[in-house]
Amino acid sequence: MITISSRFDGGNIEVVDATDPADLRLKIRRDVGGRHAQWFYFQLGNARGRACRMVIENAGEMSYPDGFEGYQAVASSDGTTWFRVPTSFDGEQLVIEHTPESNQLFFAYFAPYSYERHQWLIATAAESPQVADEVLCLTPDGHALTLLTIGDPGSPAADGSARVPVWITARQHPGETMAEWWVEGFLDRLLDVEDGAARELLDRAVIYLVPNMNPDGSVRGHLRVNARGVNLNRAWRDPDETDSPEVYHVRARMHETGVGFALDVHGDEGLPYNFIAGGEGVPRWNDAMQAELDAFKRLLADLTPDFQTEFGYAVDPPGSADLRKCTDYIAETFGCLAMTLEMPFKDAANHPLPELGWSPGRAVKLGAVCVDAIRMAIRQG
Repeated sequence: MITISSRFDGGNIEVVDATDPADLRLKIRRDVGGRHAQWFYFQLGNARGRACRMVIENAGEMSYPDGFEGYQAVASSDGTTWFRVPTSFDGEQLVIEHTPESNQLFFAYFAPYSYERHQWLIATAAESPQVADEVLCLTPDGHALTLLTIGDPGSPAADGSARVPVWITARQHPGETMAEWWVEGFLDRLLDVEDGAARELLDRAVIYLVPNMNPDGSVRGHLRVNARGVNLNRAWRDPDETDSPEVYHVRARMHETGVGFALDVHGDEGLPYNFIAGGEGVPRWNDAMQAELDAFKRLLADLTPDFQTEFGYAVDPPGSADLRKCTDYIAETFGCLAMTLEMPFKDAANHPLPELGWSPGRAVKLGAVCVDAIRMAIRQG
């Protein structure tokens, strides 16, 4: 008998009919509040050698149905190695077709990043003498919201000047798991004492890093909101200590430390590119801020062909920014270079790798490359 399960960390699927492997009928469960849905993650059991056709019936009703155009789902038998499988979308239903070689196979929207892995990421980083870990608050579901401070805020930079407070936040939208894979790569390189670029960055800056802004949504299998149904990236102007404590406490700490550079790491459902969105629409935007943004994007594009500057979001007209968003709030409040880094759920179309698409390994490597980009931006600034 074919089995389909999602009763695990990050799991999300509803079974409509699992009697016929050639016509398995499924639906994606909506986030709390019912407004958002798109993330899926489930286990197919007892299916070795059987041609399976999995139909997600409500795909056309998702938050970003265009994100399924040209998209291929990922699969794994061990939870470590993920590969792309044939997937089609007719505007209403998403169809995944595969004949498993193992009796159990996992399918997901993108390679998951589990809460257990998140905990080990924190614990491993905290072993470094350069890292102080601190729980800023407990989330509505009781998970720890952890801040990593890397470097000594109380000491001057190597040249005697004040250290630049660099803030990095990731995974405000929990289904954008590539953001925490990026963090893993960034941290692994940053904490390598034999890496000269990492050492130079920490000579000049203190890194304040929140690896997962939304652990509740991550565990619940949400796409976009926390346990209270709040889109955290629309809560920065007026965060609520009860409904959006994640933003409330991170923002409060930012005001204590100041912010000299900020990067908010995300994934984009529709665009098959790595790109950066800036705070161009904030009231205080000026030519100097534009020059800093353009320079950083050029730096990153020079460092890796996986990043590009041609495609991205439309630029906000002057004065039209939404200060509920992290990047816009920080750019306006602190007047620093603040950016949103977006990675694809599909592939990087300008530098494709079709058998994998955009993948955990590629996100990890982009995170590592960003150590150089941030180091060079701070040095030039």
